[in-house]
Amino acid sequence: MPIRAVLLSTIVAAFRPFWPARRGHVHLLLLCLTVALPLPLPLSAQVPTRPAAATGTIVGRVLEAVTEAPIAGATVRVVGQEVAAQTDANGQFALRGVRVGIVSVEVRRLGFAPMVRGDIAVSPAKPAELTMTLRPIDVQLDVVTVRPEAFPAQMPASTPVSTQRYDAEEVRRQPGAQEDVLRAISIAPGVGVTSAARNDIVVRGGAPFENLFVVDNIEVPNINHFGSQGSTGGPLSLINIRFVESASLSAGGFGARYGDRTSSATTLTLREGNRERIAGEVNVAASQVGAVLEGPLGTNGSFIANVRQSYLDLLFKAIGLSFIPSYTDATAKATWRPNARNSFSALTIAARGTVTFDNGTDSARVNNSQVLAPKQDQYFSGLTWKRLLGRGVATTTLGRTWTRYVTAQRDSLLVPIFESRSTEGENSLRTDVTLLAGRGVEIETGTIFKYASTLRYDATLAGFTRRDAFGNPRPLAVDTNFTAWRNGSYMQATWQSSPRLRVSGGLRGDWYGFLNNAVRVAPRLSASYQVGAATTVSVSGGRYWQAPSYIWLVGDPGNASRLKPFRADQVVAGITRLVGSELKVQFEVYGKRYGDYPARRFRPQAVLSPSGFDDATTDIPFGLEPLESTGTGEAFGAEVFLQKKLGASPFYGQLSASVNRTRFTGLDGTATRGAFDTPVLANGVIGWRPNARWEVATRLRGASGLPYTPFTEQGPLAGTLDFSRYNSLRVPTFFAADVRVDRRFLIRNRQFIAFLDLQNVTNRANTSAPQWNPRLRRAELNESVGLLPSIGLNFEF
Repeated sequence: MPIRAVLLSTIVAAFRPFWPARRGHVHLLLLCLTVALPLPLPLSAQVPTRPAAATGTIVGRVLEAVTEAPIAGATVRVVGQEVAAQTDANGQFALRGVRVGIVSVEVRRLGFAPMVRGDIAVSPAKPAELTMTLRPIDVQLDVVTVRPEAFPAQMPASTPVSTQRYDAEEVRRQPGAQEDVLRAISIAPGVGVTSAARNDIVVRGGAPFENLFVVDNIEVPNINHFGSQGSTGGPLSLINIRFVESASLSAGGFGARYGDRTSSATTLTLREGNRERIAGEVNVAASQVGAVLEGPLGTNGSFIANVRQSYLDLLFKAIGLSFIPSYTDATAKATWRPNARNSFSALTIAARGTVTFDNGTDSARVNNSQVLAPKQDQYFSGLTWKRLLGRGVATTTLGRTWTRYVTAQRDSLLVPIFESRSTEGENSLRTDVTLLAGRGVEIETGTIFKYASTLRYDATLAGFTRRDAFGNPRPLAVDTNFTAWRNGSYMQATWQSSPRLRVSGGLRGDWYGFLNNAVRVAPRLSASYQVGAATTVSVSGGRYWQAPSYIWLVGDPGNASRLKPFRADQVVAGITRLVGSELKVQFEVYGKRYGDYPARRFRPQAVLSPSGFDDATTDIPFGLEPLESTGTGEAFGAEVFLQKKLGASPFYGQLSASVNRTRFTGLDGTATRGAFDTPVLANGVIGWRPNARWEVATRLRGASGLPYTPFTEQGPLAGTLDFSRYNSLRVPTFFAADVRVDRRFLIRNRQFIAFLDLQNVTNRANTSAPQWNPRLRRAELNESVGLLPSIGLNFEF
């Protein structure tokens, strides 16, 4: 493929998440751009090859895994190179003269299990920052009983099962991820997506609103541009993927520390700026251009900041498209460590997203009438103080999340169908304490208070889009505001009764002041047993509660009194085996039983299960309807997972396959397929890094088609969903293969990374649920874009 076409296809990749899935529009856009922008890109002719002697630096800390106390005297070395150092009294180390490329670092200290961390990107432009944690073990001085492992022998007590952790380079290089951290981690076992154009995560059959996201100890309702109100997904994450130090997704069975969600918990740790020198990078990706600047703050601190701007609006206007999205985001993080026992950090992420329309022609107005246009201003911020105790650590975070939604949809005559202006702002104060109470005993306790000081909703919805169970129009007009208090407190004790057996039990209590002062208690219990040096059997179970989203409370005057927290009782059992030091094989089975789930009065066959809303005329958006907490459901399945870390072998990857079933029961008492029921789901990534300059990876995804409800095609209700056949049909099987090629260059001792990302290389036309065509008065399947090449460029200085 000519490189000019690759460049232009990048624009198509940028526009894909925002435009309704019509292949003709995409092909027309690509044709117009090919004619309008005949630009050569003589990249290979302009970039010199890498000097053999180029070196970089790795700096970091070694900490005790539970208490986060610094470990002095640990030996840190680069695998395969003659570069090593020892940690000082603060656990800090510096490895200088490391050959540029991707390396592995090994850490050893007497009394601790050694570990190895791979996928560390070393650049001459700036130091690589690294934090490594070691767990204590019983050893004899004259016997070597352990070897470095890429995987921990035991998972943390807070996430004992069903948890996968991804480091920065594993997230960054993911084929088809579109610079989106949520798309990157959606390859975890048991995880599916709602459509190729969105990053909504579906975990073991649960709705996207059941997922918890924690960013640097701040619980964030939605981390996306153009995020779905009342849920967690969107077309694109607002977190710069280059800020991510690690991402951990727990698909279930997590401990008492995490609550107010019934499916999963994802924690994102953002990296700190380097303390060595001022450095930065410039990035051009499929839909945006951005810049990062980082460096020291005095002698004990550091900063890192980023600004990104999309260029979709300029391109769309230039070629005359009628649907024009645009977004901007900025991130800033500062860290200060005045002494060895205290550290402070401040984080702010802000974003703005707008969608405008050009309604100059009849055809444009008809197309735009099927698009629910969101505009969002949002930010979240937090101040965190971490204090090392004598035998533990205490972390306190003061946080704030705030989002203003302005959403509208108009018909082809520009008459409003749906209009909503709402603001949600919430303050939080969280404290977590971890203590080693005695030999083999670990105590975790904490509390989080939340005060939603700003909850304002002004919405109108036309009656023909909001019909009751008998087909009668029920228009909505609401203008209200309220506040909400809530608290979650927990305690969990973990006992390592022997080197092989660990037992953990916890209790969590949640109080919801805005739900008639409801109080819910959630017990959690887990156990793991090491059958041998490389095999562990684990089991975890517990009850999980979740409050209804704030916007659901205003969809009907009775919702505030009828809705209450809903629950999921979970059991997970599994076996994990480590093969060598870089390969993990895991098998798990799980079961979930739901109760008090929000059921829909106007749709008695269904429970509430929104993800994204592209068209308010298809179904009632955002839960703005009468609801009651009487729904029930169940989900169960089995998963097999294999993961190979990058190490001595140049190959890496992971493969997962799962069988799952999900069923829910609404007000009519009939159990039907859940909206995200996926009987078979498979994900795979295989990569090859032959040397420090080149990397090739492919991602494969396959899944049974999601259920959907067909349209009524005759009579006065034509064009509305026929809920008498609720979720009776499925879209065809989903399959996609993505390929990514990365090439690293050095230009005057500065690193330049270029990548080519080929999405859907088989050119398969995957389909999603049908969309009603108002001109032809019939339902038409939505086909996704076929082969979609894109390029990305990143320059570090």
